Amino acid sequence: MTEPASDRPSWHAYFMGICDLVSSRSTCIRRKVGAVLVKEKRILCSGYNGAPSKVPHCREVGCLRAQLNVPSGEKHELCRGVHAEQNAIIQAAYHGIPVSGAHLYCTHQPCSICAKMIINAGIKIVYYKEGYDDPLTVEMFDQAKVKLVRFEMP
Repeated sequence: MTEPASDRPSWHAYFMGICDLVSSRSTCIRRKVGAVLVKEKRILCSGYNGAPSKVPHCREVGCLRAQLNVPSGEKHELCRGVHAEQNAIIQAAYHGIPVSGAHLYCTHQPCSICAKMIINAGIKIVYYKEGYDDPLTVEMFDQAKVKLVRFEMP
């Protein structure tokens, strides 16, 4: 006997739920973000936002962006944190996992810096839940033919 389809989450809901769990590891004070790279319904790698390895976390030393009153979406370089999408791509590279053709699930729409990395990594589709006001991301994804899909959790 097979179980009814409604008893199981869709693949999109499953991977997005995993993004939420991954985001719980974030050490960012401002925003918890999680990302999962998927290919052929298999998880390749995950990442969350926070300081690089061996660098003090914002929870320990405070948020530089908050101290400098930097608004959200501006001057990304004034942050000790690495974005979740970046960490997922970096972890895949570190462990020799090819991501070309993969799909990225993320709790938030990527910023334009992450969008550049996503494009050059060969990721084809980005699913996200929460918006992020960065029109350049949308423009570059459109030009590079990377599909950007907002996913509403059921």
